[in-house]
Amino acid sequence: MIKIVRAKFHGIRVTGADLDYHGSITLDPEQCALAGIYPLEFVEIWNKSSGARISTYVIFGEPGSKACILNGAAARTCQKGDEVIIAASASITPDQLYSIKPKVLTFKSDNSVDRVLEYDVFKGPERDFDFRTLDITDGRDAAVELSVPVKV
Repeated sequence: MIKIVRAKFHGIRVTGADLDYHGSITLDPEQCALAGIYPLEFVEIWNKSSGARISTYVIFGEPGSKACILNGAAARTCQKGDEVIIAASASITPDQLYSIKPKVLTFKSDNSVDRVLEYDVFKGPERDFDFRTLDITDGRDAAVELSVPVKV
């Protein structure tokens, strides 16, 4: 088994930190549904502003809120306005890499979704496991391959 990224928010900004709450990260359920992140799922959070790296679980806030609120002990690692990466993972066998298509949401400064990306592993002409990033913001039928490395 290998541990892989299954869904990711890239560049969402922290909208609050509540030290007195019981723990977790509060996220917008509409954005979570778009990426495939579930309530109570453990996620890794990487703070691009401070370098802090933590793990906690997801709870859903208000639909459409664009919330990213660190709760409990996690509140000590992020300040309002910090840009973070949130990643959900899964353990799979290498042959499953071909079928899993992790969604990556990138965000504007107001926490609205900017782009919807998809990671794609495929058998290439020179190696069994090759990789590309697709922009599927306008739907899978209109997917555009992004050059590597993609800056998100």
